[in-house]
Amino acid sequence: MTPDEVLLSGVHEIVPTPSPASENPQAVSPFQSVLFLHADDYKDIESQSAPDFFKDLNLDQVVDAITDGYKEYNLAPFFYAHLQDLDSVAYRQEVMRDLETGRLVEAITTFSAAMRAMRKHLKQAQELYYRYAIERGFLGAVAIYYNGVGTLSLELASIDLNSRGLRAFREFLAQYVASPEFRKLVNDGDNLVSDFSRIRYSVILKDGSVTVRSYEEESDYSETVEETFAKFSRETSNNYRLKAPAPDTINHIQAQILDGVALLYPDTFQALDDFNVRHADHLDPTISRFDREIHFFIAYLSYSERLRRANFSFCLPEISQTSKEVRASDAFDIVLADKLLRENQTVVCNSFVLRNRERMLVVSGPNHGGKTTFARMFGQLHYLGSLGCPVPGKDAALFLWDRIFTHFEHEEDIANLRGKLHDDLVRIRAILDLATPNSIVIMNEIFSSTTIQDAVHLSKKVMAKFADLDVLGVCVTFLDELASFNEKTVSMVSMVDPQDPAIRTYRLERRPADGLAYAHAIAEKYRVTYQYLKERIRA
Repeated sequence: MTPDEVLLSGVHEIVPTPSPASENPQAVSPFQSVLFLHADDYKDIESQSAPDFFKDLNLDQVVDAITDGYKEYNLAPFFYAHLQDLDSVAYRQEVMRDLETGRLVEAITTFSAAMRAMRKHLKQAQELYYRYAIERGFLGAVAIYYNGVGTLSLELASIDLNSRGLRAFREFLAQYVASPEFRKLVNDGDNLVSDFSRIRYSVILKDGSVTVRSYEEESDYSETVEETFAKFSRETSNNYRLKAPAPDTINHIQAQILDGVALLYPDTFQALDDFNVRHADHLDPTISRFDREIHFFIAYLSYSERLRRANFSFCLPEISQTSKEVRASDAFDIVLADKLLRENQTVVCNSFVLRNRERMLVVSGPNHGGKTTFARMFGQLHYLGSLGCPVPGKDAALFLWDRIFTHFEHEEDIANLRGKLHDDLVRIRAILDLATPNSIVIMNEIFSSTTIQDAVHLSKKVMAKFADLDVLGVCVTFLDELASFNEKTVSMVSMVDPQDPAIRTYRLERRPADGLAYAHAIAEKYRVTYQYLKERIRA
């Protein structure tokens, strides 16, 4: 019997060796983070919460879907903090491109599996309660760690990396595995695992007592007994023996056996004590941070892969802090697309472009024609682009904003004692007070609770303020007067089937408003649309 039959066993006997340095080490900055180019950017990351506009743009659902299955890494704060300079965006985009390499993803996946196994072993060890069981479990966890780190270093050394983040991490890892501290960790761990594998002992059960003594090459008589009694067997019998799984804990008898084995091999168990003290802080914080941060990329790419397999395109957009000429081709609302694909329904893509002095897309058309979806898509594109992530679409050029503001219709809150119009005015005022020329504003049918004359008057005042600020944005409205407000507005119209106006195509075209959006809204309100009238006549 070996101690591994009672204690947690060791793992792969892979001894990490230093990986070669980069051919041009001067081109690689010292590694800090694979997510953040500047150290200051991740100082307050844990305190981040979902921005106010997340729910309006359905980005809360996006983050929930992306991080589902990766809860142990607490990735949500990374998706709550957008980047604010172009080089930081480029830093992440470079990593996204590198992760298109299958070998790299496979190497990181193997490494992450080792890190998860290490954490699981550490947790299990702490639940064993008995001293030597805990210490042997710790040794097994550490062996998983240094084997995983060494293997990753070897793999990265043979993969062509172009991103600054991953190249810097490769250099860091090469230096780490070559360091005297890491070599000491590996040697101590391997020697102990080897020593434990050579331990042999006997357990004698007699008169209710258990005795542990040195193994003295006693014969195993089980085969002899079976062979002797085999001739008495008249027919083939069923084998009812079960192979019991290794227990996750040990009982007090097993613990006493371990104490006895420790007395037989004092040097080995003293070395185990020393190992636990000397390498208590074996986990390098930079490697631990990398293991968490790299899953930001893996989780997002895994989420988007479901849509890619359905032939939907994702692209790394061009990002600018100066040009507000934005565009997207064959883009889509990522939440709606995911939902419709699960329901085997068709997903409609749309495109847009703003040129020269154009800043505001004014979207009109019949209700339930895709206008709000388009507005959400515009916001999602700019937010995901600011994270350095691929965005849904074949091609895109986006603006790096400072703040996003949304004004979507909310239910009345009786606690604030404000009516619908009053609440709209207060919310719009708050946006105007905080917006800057670098902001993005997305409005969805503001002032719909008042008369058309008041709605036009108030909306024009708001549009004029945003035009003066030079903000980018989308305005979904039933007021056709806003579609040609000034040279900064571009009219987008939600189209219907020419053969049957009751059928929505969910496609939006850049064209003048047709003057029917408000009329259609009124007809629906009073149930005199074509569809309603057909149902009444049929009745």
